[in-house]
Amino acid sequence: MLRLRSFNSLFSLIVLAALAGPSPAAQEATPPASKPAAETGVIGGTVRDATGNLVSGATVTLYFTSPDSARSTGTSIRTDARGAFTFVGMRAGRFLLRAEASESRASQVLDLAAAEKKHVDLVLTAQSSAAPGESAKGNSAANALQFADQPNFTVAGMTDWSNLGLHGSDATARTSEALTRETLALKPGKAGENGGSAAAAHRLAGDQDEKLGDPVAAVHEYETATRLGASEENYFAWGSELLLHRAAQPASEVFAKGAAAYPDSARMLAGLGAALYASGSLEEAARKLCAAADLSPADDAPYLFLGQMEETATAPIACSEEKLGRFAQQQPGNALADYYYALSLTKRERVAGGADGFRQIERLLEKSAALDPKLGEAHLQLGILYSEQGDFVRATGALQKAVAAKPELGLAHYRLGQAYKRTGEEAKAQQEFALYAQCEKSAADARERERRELRQFLVILKDAPPSLPQ
Repeated sequence: MLRLRSFNSLFSLIVLAALAGPSPAAQEATPPASKPAAETGVIGGTVRDATGNLVSGATVTLYFTSPDSARSTGTSIRTDARGAFTFVGMRAGRFLLRAEASESRASQVLDLAAAEKKHVDLVLTAQSSAAPGESAKGNSAANALQFADQPNFTVAGMTDWSNLGLHGSDATARTSEALTRETLALKPGKAGENGGSAAAAHRLAGDQDEKLGDPVAAVHEYETATRLGASEENYFAWGSELLLHRAAQPASEVFAKGAAAYPDSARMLAGLGAALYASGSLEEAARKLCAAADLSPADDAPYLFLGQMEETATAPIACSEEKLGRFAQQQPGNALADYYYALSLTKRERVAGGADGFRQIERLLEKSAALDPKLGEAHLQLGILYSEQGDFVRATGALQKAVAAKPELGLAHYRLGQAYKRTGEEAKAQQEFALYAQCEKSAADARERERRELRQFLVILKDAPPSLPQ
């Protein structure tokens, strides 16, 4: 990072840069191109505080933000005694410009044409990262009207991965992680707001911070974006970032506020369901996902979330059977729709024990496996179904198909080992048990690596809200 401590040194560097071309750092911040020097442009301007005073010594960073760029590395300078900054030798493209001083920040997205000289005035606003009991400084009355509710938490930093805050068994934790990944996939690929708006600039800055490995800065940018423009997209970006870094309870709060502000947003309810599940509130999570399915019946996401919850739930999930039945009816060619509906019926039929229910579940699983022969889970559930009926010959055949379709499916190896034992094939049984242990170890090692790479937010709760799980 380039740090300039005086106007004289800044002026000298600008002159040298103008003569010699852009510095390596500046080149990294610009789109790769082979244009003549005459086509390079200049981005300059000033930094002011909330009262309009020029700010000297503020750090100004410029990022090139083209989606087809191999990487997006920023170059930084400091404002001079007059609060001014200048970047020279810039190629054409879209840029994110950020200024920081103390606990205040300003961001703006801008487009630069070839050989264009652009002037930008940045006005710093305080970030909302105050300690519990303190109010954020510099929030305008307009911002307060746009986002009146203060969050019930403060993101104070990062903590170790081992304190994941996930509830229940390891299977539940794996499901929560899967739901988190799929929630993030619901974010749109392109910004829905005007890229030049202040709120959109902060959201883009948050995206940039997450890519650069600074999630604490990212979550504060998303919060600021929501305060400046409480759009559905900004709420969702904020809640998703919290959920990604295992701040399930704060994520639930943000998604709940977003769902209240945008009652027609199915993805907001789906995100809320994923956050509630990560908080350990299975029934409430299911209710939100069922509501999302009713709100947008043609959207796959709420059904798929419910189905993944069914895989680890030990008891029937309220409203899930009805919604997954509708999913299977609406999409007769979807193997997962039949598979998840069969799972929901299985829990009820284990209590009722009716032959008709058994045949319906068998038909659904057979259809699912036929639609997608590589869906090893469907073969596995068939094997379990036959085993529970005492038909170990058919169970063995189904479980053999399961491990062939998905060799890394540890439970299929374990169940196949049990079936072999029941049919007297002890050597094959021991081989499958060994494969089961190997699969479980490989999966556990992979999960641990992923969790070590993903840091968790250190969150300070203010007053625990009564509507959220403690």
